Amino acid sequence: MKNDHNIEHTFDIDREKLYALVEGAEPTKNELETILNKAKQLKGLNLEEVAALLRIKNHDEIYQIMDVAKYVKEEIYGKRLVIFAPLYTGNVCVNNCTYCAFRRANKNLTRKILNFDEIEAETKILLKDGHKRLLLICGESPRNNVDYVVEAIRRVYSVQLGKDNIRRINVELAPMSVEDFKKLHDEKIGTYVCFQETYDSELYKEYHPEDTPKSDYLYRLNVMHRAMEGGVVDVGLGVLFGLADYRFEILALMEHANDLEKKFGCGPHTISFPRIEPAEGAPLPENIPHKVSDDDFKKIIAIIRIALPYTGIILSTRESDELRTELFNYGISQISAGSRTNPGAYSHVADKSGSQFALGDHRSLEEVISGMIDSGYVPSFCTGCYRHGRVGADFMDLAKPGLIKQYCLPNALFSFKEYLYDFAGPETREKGLALIKRMVEEIPSSKRKETVIDELENIETGKRDCYF
Repeated sequence: MKNDHNIEHTFDIDREKLYALVEGAEPTKNELETILNKAKQLKGLNLEEVAALLRIKNHDEIYQIMDVAKYVKEEIYGKRLVIFAPLYTGNVCVNNCTYCAFRRANKNLTRKILNFDEIEAETKILLKDGHKRLLLICGESPRNNVDYVVEAIRRVYSVQLGKDNIRRINVELAPMSVEDFKKLHDEKIGTYVCFQETYDSELYKEYHPEDTPKSDYLYRLNVMHRAMEGGVVDVGLGVLFGLADYRFEILALMEHANDLEKKFGCGPHTISFPRIEPAEGAPLPENIPHKVSDDDFKKIIAIIRIALPYTGIILSTRESDELRTELFNYGISQISAGSRTNPGAYSHVADKSGSQFALGDHRSLEEVISGMIDSGYVPSFCTGCYRHGRVGADFMDLAKPGLIKQYCLPNALFSFKEYLYDFAGPETREKGLALIKRMVEEIPSSKRKETVIDELENIETGKRDCYF
């Protein structure tokens, strides 16, 4: 079942080079200080500097990195966290990945592909909770081809529940051809996400046995190049931590991001950080080969934040609520909330069958938002950049020098106030409005601040979907 697309593979990972970089001495205190001072300039780091940070084991020095990551994140994005929900449309899959419950060999999984009416029903429930951004996701199957996905996207966008609708759909889908990416682009998707799972080509073979579409390492590795050629300029990278040495994976992510920027003038819009979690019918999670501890997890998120300061860093509900809350401080800029990982799960909450993996954070959307407010973070449902065309290289031109914050904070405040008035309970609304007031007071006096205040007042009187 090899991919038969006639595609030139333009990018590959030098496995030996990266593993060699992993080894070596820890940087001296002076070397560490030099690297961290460079990071504070928001210019990012090169491969060798990242390798040096990955070799650090000293607890105090790791927290130095984390403190700089907090500084970089707040300089670029401010105190806002984007919220989304995954919408699983199907768990039928032709692949046999050893870490995933959707694997073809799992005979205990209840299989389902949602029809378009069911997708509409799921969308309505998410809208009733207050969601505005979705990640559409499914297994790899001919039944989930691009035509199915296109129609699913159209149905989600068509749902209008009172004055509420989904404003942006991101997609996490199997690799496809340039022509199919052009079809996706025409449907006004946001970001295309696809995890490499592991960049180690030798281990990749072990985890993706048999002759399936996913067993083609290079075809998957070059998917983002095809996406960009097809007009999808915002792409999201990711690996599944636990499959290979995390230090190698981080260096490979850097190489991938740098190659995209070199060839297209634009690095990844997001990078996701999932760790292997228990998955029914999947053998590998029972004995994770390269388990990543919580401390190492904090370190790698902080390193990516300062190495690629422009990119959005996504953390899913795989992680516990306590760890997620802590990681908000060290680089995370987007989170899922109120998630379910089986098709039809929002309509049938009690039915846990057919899930892709076990969740660590079981809180509702409002509970997540309440915790964010307590930590001083503004929940954001903003989609302004997508809708104004601040995407790809244009977005990067604003994100790299930290100018995107002048859009992020106001738009976060607008969408957050909408949520407070339309969906939140009294206690959440009261403390949320107090947080908005504090944030507005911190905006320097300007014409923009006056406009922000005016728009926030307009929301009180019924105006919706405000954004710069």
